Amino acid sequence: MALVLATTAPGEPEIFASLQGEGPSAGMPVAFMRLSRCNLACVWCDTAYTWHFEGDNRPHRDGKTFERKANQVSLQVTDVAARIAALGQKRLVITGGEPLLQAGKLAELLALLPDISVEIETNGTVAAPARLDIRVDQYNVSPKLAHSGNEAELALIPERLDAYATDPRAFFKFVIASPADVDEVLALHRRYRFGPGHVFLMPEGTDSATLRERETWLSELCLKHGFRMSDRLHIHLYGDTRGT
Repeated sequence: MALVLATTAPGEPEIFASLQGEGPSAGMPVAFMRLSRCNLACVWCDTAYTWHFEGDNRPHRDGKTFERKANQVSLQVTDVAARIAALGQKRLVITGGEPLLQAGKLAELLALLPDISVEIETNGTVAAPARLDIRVDQYNVSPKLAHSGNEAELALIPERLDAYATDPRAFFKFVIASPADVDEVLALHRRYRFGPGHVFLMPEGTDSATLRERETWLSELCLKHGFRMSDRLHIHLYGDTRGT
């Protein structure tokens, strides 16, 4: 079976080694694999090349669409496993897009990589089937707030958030563009009672200057409400580029 991946260049899958830039594993050396396709459409998405293809009329702030053939590649699971293993890392981060849209194929992939620790980055709207779930060590769940442009009934599914909130492997990472966004996080925190230390607030931004400016006030809100703050280390190191 084939997985559908994003690309760094036409025909080249986005599989690479780097440092995890966000969330509880920030700074750790990892292998990354970025899959294509998403069921949501965030207006500020910095990986719109995974879903905003020509003919997709969902809004994005750049107004740019991408040619599907140049930005998507299908590879057999055995090929993907070999490429990941060749990177020599002990931890794998599976990101997107929304990786759990390809859950069945991911389960097959991870069965071929039994000795690697696995993080899955998800928007929190899709459940992992049991045969995949047993192979996941950490979920980085990023529920989308109103400023993402997604309707709440699509982005904030109570059944799914209830399940993640009670899973000790799940950490919650909220993208924050303005102080008012934190009010939404507080409301969700009251509703779902996320685990202590499992909530991260991360500034929205794709350049160091924007991130630093927003972190000045976001750090104070984290202190006030007892949340953790996540930087975007890869932006400072490499800029907003693919394969980093």
